[in-house]
Amino acid sequence: MSDLSQYKVEAPKPVTIEGRRVTVKPYDRARHLSALWDALGGEEVNALLKYFPQAHFAGPAPFGDWLDRARDTLGWVTCVFQDKANGDILGMASYMRPDPANGVVEVGSVAHGAAMKRSPLSTEAHYLMARHVFEGLGYRRYEWKCHNGNEPSKATARRLGFTFEGVFRQHMISKGENRDTVWFSMIDGEWPQLKAVFEAWLSPDNFDAEGRQIRKLDDIRSSMAGSAA
Repeated sequence: MSDLSQYKVEAPKPVTIEGRRVTVKPYDRARHLSALWDALGGEEVNALLKYFPQAHFAGPAPFGDWLDRARDTLGWVTCVFQDKANGDILGMASYMRPDPANGVVEVGSVAHGAAMKRSPLSTEAHYLMARHVFEGLGYRRYEWKCHNGNEPSKATARRLGFTFEGVFRQHMISKGENRDTVWFSMIDGEWPQLKAVFEAWLSPDNFDAEGRQIRKLDDIRSSMAGSAA
């Protein structure tokens, strides 16, 4: 997209996105808070969310209050991930820091419960969210940021196809300490190939009878990049 003189997009709004294995749904406190809290570990949730900059949550009510404030004051759109096989709520992520004037939004506050870790559900959920950003909203840039000490989050960003851009030193204060923040991104020109990689990996043909992947996401990406060279 070279001529941006007429470029105009809207801020993200709550949306339901259906996948093969998972549904991305707008977070609703009355319907989802209790199930989300339990999925993220209940009383152990603060261990899972240790890299979040917010203070520890004393229970589900303060956790819900934080999500409400983020929606009302910052414009976040929080999504929950629902397993289509059994209806369970498994995790969450939010469209954060929307900048529709420039077509930029971040996916953040990512938290995967134990039931969706290392499963096709997490990959499909993030594919659906990214697809909505580029195809549903027409955005130019999709960001992933995390605490520099959060190695699992950095590995997930790279696995999903986000490009490392650098480290913002002392970017914020997190739980009373300096936090260096790592920046990753996808951009619209990269999306067609990233989409093809996601869809090849998510295809039923890529899983054996026990549900184990046959080809890794990185391997598919490498093979597609090689064939395009």
